[in-house]
Amino acid sequence: MNPTGGHELDGIPPTALADDDLERELAHLHETRHEVFLHGSAQALDHHTQRMIDLEQEWLRRHPERQVDPQRLRAGARTRDTARH
Repeated sequence: MNPTGGHELDGIPPTALADDDLERELAHLHETRHEVFLHGSAQALDHHTQRMIDLEQEWLRRHPERQVDPQRLRAGARTRDTARH
């Protein structure tokens, strides 16, 4: 890990990215995740995973009050399960 909190091969540290750049980087990583998971080398997958974690943690740090969909919570899942039966 380098002094700014990122890893050496990650490019620009997440803390140094503007909000728009951070969101664009996250979107790109999420778009490419499946392909890297299926076909990337172990090293590529590890690098991708670490970069995704670093960027997601930075986004969450900046947006601690993000909207959470009630259906994505355990209680919401129980409501869906009850409605199906």
